[in-house]
Amino acid sequence: MKRNYMTKFGYALMAAAAVGLSAPASAQTYPNQTVRIVVPFSAGSATDILARLVADELGRKWSQTVLVENRPGIPGTTSVAKSPADGYTLMLTSNGHTIAGVINKSLPFDPVKDFSGITPVATVPVVLIVPPDSPAKSVKEFIDLAKASPGKLNFASPGLASATFIAAAMFKEAAKIDLQHVPYKGAPEAVTSVMRGDTQMYFTPINVGAELVKAGKVRALAVATEKRNATMKDTPTIGEAVLPGFKYDSWFGLLAPAGTPREVIAKINSDVLDILKTDDTKAKFAAQGVEAMPMSPEAFDKVIAADTARLAEIFKDGVK
Repeated sequence: MKRNYMTKFGYALMAAAAVGLSAPASAQTYPNQTVRIVVPFSAGSATDILARLVADELGRKWSQTVLVENRPGIPGTTSVAKSPADGYTLMLTSNGHTIAGVINKSLPFDPVKDFSGITPVATVPVVLIVPPDSPAKSVKEFIDLAKASPGKLNFASPGLASATFIAAAMFKEAAKIDLQHVPYKGAPEAVTSVMRGDTQMYFTPINVGAELVKAGKVRALAVATEKRNATMKDTPTIGEAVLPGFKYDSWFGLLAPAGTPREVIAKINSDVLDILKTDDTKAKFAAQGVEAMPMSPEAFDKVIAADTARLAEIFKDGVK
């Protein structure tokens, strides 16, 4: 009996040792199967474009298939939060992720606790655009129009959890104006609504705004960045135009389910940061009007937590 007990005990020790040794090895062999990057926004959005760029480059670097899966809204984010924490299901999302709990009080996940940050990929500067025949020729004139007719003007967005919605909501609060929110299924529909005059305002990525302005399809009033943007250098910032100190910095980042091995998180972070440094990626980002935003996983986790707390305070009375 003693010998049998010792044999079983010995096997248990060996099994435990094997489990202990397997964790570091997982990072060494990762990835050895298809990796999915879930995008909780529609195809064609800024988030989707960045995800596909990152997926293509990671696929080449890893010699492995990296798929982008569009699952718009809370269901997409929930699917990632509930996925195995093994590094094979990731999510590329915008900073709209940080107001998910404000939008939905019965959220099936925690934006901070249920995710591990890998790195922001980019920041996308946005510009405030209005219909080409809008009576507002400046941000001040737009604010004056809104104050003269409270609740009569509206703004477009690709949805409540979008980076552009946050920009508009923060602008609304800073300017102390009452605007009605009109959500659309995606960014293309939101842009089209402004071109047609169905909505009176929209924050769009600067590269998109520059093309629309050049084509005479919209009018640009101001950029939301702290300093003027080289792509639209003649367009003032909102801060210099009328609201001193106003700025809005979006981020689009890569996250994994909480509990994903830190070795795997570190590997993905290192590989993505290598991609962001290449001349090819820099050229592609420049063409999209975006700026690389490399960061350590630990620093990104702090950004997510801080933004979640800050925006919860801004939207404590709800979002509209």
